[in-house]
Amino acid sequence: MNIKFDPPTDFNFIPGDYVPFKDREVCERLRKISGKDLEKHPNPDFKIKVMMNPHPVLIATLFARIKEASENNRKITLILGNPEPETYIPLAQLINYFQVDCKKVHIFAMDEWADDQGNIAPETYKAGFAHSMLKYLVYQIDEKLRMPLENVHYPTNKNINSYSDMITECGEGGADICSSSPGWTGHMAFIDPVSDFIKDNMEEYLEQRARIVTLHPLTVAQNSLHGVFGQSGYVADVPPKAATIGPVDVKNARERIEVHALLTNNTFSSWQRMTSRLVLHGPVTPLVPSSMLQLMKTQVYVSEEIAAPFECWEKVGY
Repeated sequence: MNIKFDPPTDFNFIPGDYVPFKDREVCERLRKISGKDLEKHPNPDFKIKVMMNPHPVLIATLFARIKEASENNRKITLILGNPEPETYIPLAQLINYFQVDCKKVHIFAMDEWADDQGNIAPETYKAGFAHSMLKYLVYQIDEKLRMPLENVHYPTNKNINSYSDMITECGEGGADICSSSPGWTGHMAFIDPVSDFIKDNMEEYLEQRARIVTLHPLTVAQNSLHGVFGQSGYVADVPPKAATIGPVDVKNARERIEVHALLTNNTFSSWQRMTSRLVLHGPVTPLVPSSMLQLMKTQVYVSEEIAAPFECWEKVGY
């Protein structure tokens, strides 16, 4: 495969095989987009907002949708990313404060870890997503307001092959909301740019369902920096596979919210800064899975830190 690139440097190279998207010319063009310029996009339904600290807006949006559904005695189906205690604890507190009945709220965790044999982690796994969603969202809600446990769904060995059907059936065609944030590879949930998902055209790509996937090495490296794995590069502690929703579950959702705001322990350093530019303004390709959102009605909130410019800083180390 011939890769066209012409980066502005006197030392040219083709990125390693493990790099999903290799076009250096495109990457250099995207790298130069920063600040409010990131908000400009040719699809008017793909809305981008650069702002200070998007998380309160995400919390408010989820709360408003849940409250509206409760007041109208209507079922609501949410696909949620995890772990997000900084989002879900305040959301639960708002539900409790305003006494919102969540009996008709259905939540689906978008992914979960799996071992080398493809066995999905149980809810007792402390680094797991079901564990986090239950502990920091479901059980934070007052018992009299809490959704029944049968309304709380997450991938298991028994349901993974029908997980997409479960979402479609519960949401009567699809989830009401799919809330996400891209990973280092540009993944949505654990829809990584790996052979398990790569297709020749986007139409076929977008019809793929939930499954077990072997994770991309960058996804393993990314998660070794997460708090549940000690933020210390302990890559051997990160499971090699995962269960994930499929692109069809994202496509079928009636509302999509994406937040780009991840920093490395609140420093300037962030693997998401370049990923954000690829997702928002790069080509729509399975090599950058969350770029599929460019084809859909989506609201993306980008923090000012992620929108900040970056370049070669000779005196700065890690």
